[in-house]
Amino acid sequence: DSASNGFNFKGIKDYLDCYRSGKLTPSQVAKNIIAMLEDCDKSTPPLRAIVQWDQEQIMLMAEASTARYRNKCTLSYLDGIPVCLKEEFKVVPYHHRVGTIYLGTEPETEDATVAKKLREAGAIIIGVSNMHELGTGTTGCNPNRYHKIPRNPYNPNHFTGGSSSGSAAAVAAGLCPVAIGTDGGGSVRIPASFCGVVGLKGTFGRISSHGSLPLSYSTVSVGPICTSVADAAIVYSILAEPDPLYPYGLKQPKATLSGMCAPDLKGLKLGVDWTFFKACDAEVLSICEKAVEHLQSLGASVVEVSLPEMEEMRVAHVICILSEMRDFLQPDFNKHFQEMNLDTRANLALASQFTALDYITANRQRTRSMRFLREIFTTVNCILTPAVASTAPRIYESDLLTGSSDLSLTVRSMRFMQLGNFTGIPGLVVPIGYSTAGLPISFQVMAKWWDEAVLLRIGLKLEQFRYQTKKPSIYYDILA
Repeated sequence: DSASNGFNFKGIKDYLDCYRSGKLTPSQVAKNIIAMLEDCDKSTPPLRAIVQWDQEQIMLMAEASTARYRNKCTLSYLDGIPVCLKEEFKVVPYHHRVGTIYLGTEPETEDATVAKKLREAGAIIIGVSNMHELGTGTTGCNPNRYHKIPRNPYNPNHFTGGSSSGSAAAVAAGLCPVAIGTDGGGSVRIPASFCGVVGLKGTFGRISSHGSLPLSYSTVSVGPICTSVADAAIVYSILAEPDPLYPYGLKQPKATLSGMCAPDLKGLKLGVDWTFFKACDAEVLSICEKAVEHLQSLGASVVEVSLPEMEEMRVAHVICILSEMRDFLQPDFNKHFQEMNLDTRANLALASQFTALDYITANRQRTRSMRFLREIFTTVNCILTPAVASTAPRIYESDLLTGSSDLSLTVRSMRFMQLGNFTGIPGLVVPIGYSTAGLPISFQVMAKWWDEAVLLRIGLKLEQFRYQTKKPSIYYDILA
């Protein structure tokens, strides 16, 4: 519960308070959302956060939830809460287009595991969200006719980040307090950071990705994008468990939130590799250094660590993710090359230059990197970094027509992300402030495998560091 002054995003608790007090019903909220969805399609430029939605579907789920509140038999903390899922997931009855114009020609008849779990929890799925085509980029720029460029609610002339672009934009714009994304190279954490909201990438295998397009099977994790750390914890606790349809997460230990609400951070050791930490813009660095001091003031100790072979790790991650995507998308590349965006073609063409030897060597590097981390996590509870080295990049006119391909920007935006994807450790990004231009700046905490609870504990304390939350320039107050 935060009683700070000024603007605050509406979170799960705000919705539950309205429902429990009878101030609003889920059906009334759904009507508001439908009106807002119509409005954001008409605005100039259009927000393009949610790319497929169905009024009838939204109202059906909302009316069922309204009846449960009336009869006092709600299903979970997510009952009646509006959520959206990245178009990478199968969601009945939408088209599973994954950001393309050629996939998902028929409406989906079967839900992905996370969509199914959200329905079982009573959530109102308001639609599927925009994404970078086939998840191949970090800007979210997707000029094709079904998608268009999603806009950053803090400044519509800037990108949202990708590839879970629409998910972050929907949450920051107030359309829903919860969205689900996938993260193979920062695809949850980059857009959450650029849009000033919270993003959690679970440990590899922690949340089932069954029913999402298996673009890169060894690097992709699923996670929530929310308006607060507490909300991310709620969604995580509902989604994190083994799924018989998803073999990678079967052996996981039980997800807990133990110690998350401890009053301070006493006893925690926070690892920082300062050379790596400082590889970011001056404005980002200065606020991130202050955030480290804030965590220290709450009783945590900061320990200098050395993250070895980071350049090798970075190259190996790129080889793994692109090789796996190229392998999976081989038929698409041959058959639908002309229908793909230019940057997708370029990335997949680049990927076809990697050899089997490159892929095997990259996976040897993964084993080494995981071993280094195992040692580091015997001395510290987590590793701290800035979330992204810079703030959200500008959208240029040409991007709207041909898309955007800026490799130096891709490298910069993924710099602090790849370690988590390559080794499978969990990561949490939390907004901690704003640049002089008013764009969000975020901070990242990573922990050892399966230890999401410590991330959430530190994340709650990071939120206290942010002395104000700026209201996005595009914001819909659904509960007003």
